[in-house]
Amino acid sequence: MECATYNLNTGFRPAVVVGAADDSDVRAAVRFADRYGLPIAVKAAAHQVVSPAHDGLLITTERMKGIVVDAQARTVRAEAGVRWSEVLPRTAEYGLAAIVGSAPNVGVVGYTLGGGQSPLLGRTLGYAADHVRRLNVVTADGELRHVTPDSEPDLYWALLGGKGNFGVVTEIEFDVFPVTRFYGGAVYFPGEHLAEVLSAWSDWLPTVGEEMTSSIGIQRLPDLPVLPEPLRGAFVVHLRIGYLGSAAEGEKLIAPLRAAAPALLDLVAEKPYTSIGEIHLDPVDPMPYFDRSVCLTEFTEETARKLVELTGAESGSVLANVEIRALGGAFDREPAAANSVPTRGVPFVVFGFGAGGLDQAEVLRGELAKVVDGLAPWAAERNMVNFLSPDEATDAEGVRAVYGPERYARLAQVKKDYDPANLFRYNHNIVPA
Repeated sequence: MECATYNLNTGFRPAVVVGAADDSDVRAAVRFADRYGLPIAVKAAAHQVVSPAHDGLLITTERMKGIVVDAQARTVRAEAGVRWSEVLPRTAEYGLAAIVGSAPNVGVVGYTLGGGQSPLLGRTLGYAADHVRRLNVVTADGELRHVTPDSEPDLYWALLGGKGNFGVVTEIEFDVFPVTRFYGGAVYFPGEHLAEVLSAWSDWLPTVGEEMTSSIGIQRLPDLPVLPEPLRGAFVVHLRIGYLGSAAEGEKLIAPLRAAAPALLDLVAEKPYTSIGEIHLDPVDPMPYFDRSVCLTEFTEETARKLVELTGAESGSVLANVEIRALGGAFDREPAAANSVPTRGVPFVVFGFGAGGLDQAEVLRGELAKVVDGLAPWAAERNMVNFLSPDEATDAEGVRAVYGPERYARLAQVKKDYDPANLFRYNHNIVPA
């Protein structure tokens, strides 16, 4: 179980595994790895695994489950093995909410180090990384550092956006907010109405404020009993809504989208914040899959037509999901304490995955490439770090492009300062300057 991953195609096969229970275990593991020249991989929930870590040392943090909620200060301290699904009920006791992503089962630390894009709070508050107060991190020299924007500003900047390149984060402290409910969820339309839904969504986006967050998934669902009857084995358009205003106002706002096509299933309603996972309804159980992503500089009528051509009813696509998320709002604003998140000013991100094992690798990679290449006329060079697939993350020039030249150069200098031997390289690796 130490090496188990969410994507069954990307298992770990290290030379040594250390199941860390506290900071001292992590420090000992890092010093051992340094002494014997073993590159280090780190695993919490293992939703994003770049390398099997052959001949390396794997540190698992799943035993580190400490959570402290300070309701008066509106902060949470979470250790490295904590998942958002464990934070949600604790903060809800005090009427508070963290900037949680679409899948509450992912780890707090990994999600936040990659930026952390929320389908509900992001357009009003920005990335989860924008609200981190402190990180405890064991760097390549085996030292435990207490990193804040004031104590070590360069390392703080690099950690938040640079993912796992600079050490093992053992605890993170972040702000939480007085949010207890939302209006949102999913509306499923027949896939044959993809063009109409995309057109309505594209026209609608400029009319709504930052309290509204939305995305669309183009899905070919499996025929499984866990799904409601209308969705089993169906080709659907999955509209996702997250709105912080009142249910009455939300209902008025999304009326043009509901009118775009007849719904198979409408699950949008007033919900407690702890139900944030019902916006995207991401799969919970591990599965084998391949994925790719691309950010877009705009979403025009021509873009929509191309997306229908690539993924619609006549496309022949076998991908399980191709989704487009609208960003903007606070995602574009610089936080009070700067970080290295590279996607400010990027209005859309597209993420696709195809479910299947290694025997289907060629077909599914080819299908994903069709989508990414087909959207190239609208593609931004930068990309969302948490959406990088193993294939994308191991492309050195691609990683440089994700950050842009200036940001990458600064990250590489911080890498040289804190990990000159590139001990932490089983990731979307930033090479020391």
